[in-house]
Amino acid sequence: MLISSRYQLRTMSEADIPQVSAIEEEAFATQWPRTAYRRELANKLARYLVVVDRTREPPPPPRRRRSLLTLFRQGEEVEAAKEYVVGYVGVWLMVDEAHVVAIAVREGYRRRGLGELLLAEAIELALENQQENMTLEVRRSNLGAQALYEKYRFLKVGLRKRYYSDNREDAVIMSTPPIQDASYREHLDYLRRQFERRWAEGSKD
Repeated sequence: MLISSRYQLRTMSEADIPQVSAIEEEAFATQWPRTAYRRELANKLARYLVVVDRTREPPPPPRRRRSLLTLFRQGEEVEAAKEYVVGYVGVWLMVDEAHVVAIAVREGYRRRGLGELLLAEAIELALENQQENMTLEVRRSNLGAQALYEKYRFLKVGLRKRYYSDNREDAVIMSTPPIQDASYREHLDYLRRQFERRWAEGSKD
């Protein structure tokens, strides 16, 4: 989906894994191994999207030391990405509930509306897949993220004590009302129009 002359949303591919891992390292205190992302992309219940900056060249692939072991693992090599990934979101589609696994934007691209764009598209994915509501966990101290989620009517419904392994911080559990309801869809349409107006004004290139 083209959203501007500069930014584009699309489905994540294996070629994006190195860049997504780099964004994850910037954004989170703990990271998944790259093999976990490969498993996620093969998981029928998972959906991952990235936003790319069409004006930037992708970084060169990391140099890997060749050995007898890597010669036998050539099938595991990830092709070089052709675009510069600046953010991503992952969603698990459960029986009737969509769970936001992770959402992150490169440090130099924050406060441009890209996190909101990824969240809104995750909600659209949930709607298209007939999910009834969405859930996520967020650090108790991350008030900025909580404000964005509340804008999309996520409510604080619980607490996971000492959830984060790096500092034992609590996680706030947030959940939407039924997203298939007409009132929620109307609210989403309103937010979408606001967002598109800001982009049309050229503030995000």
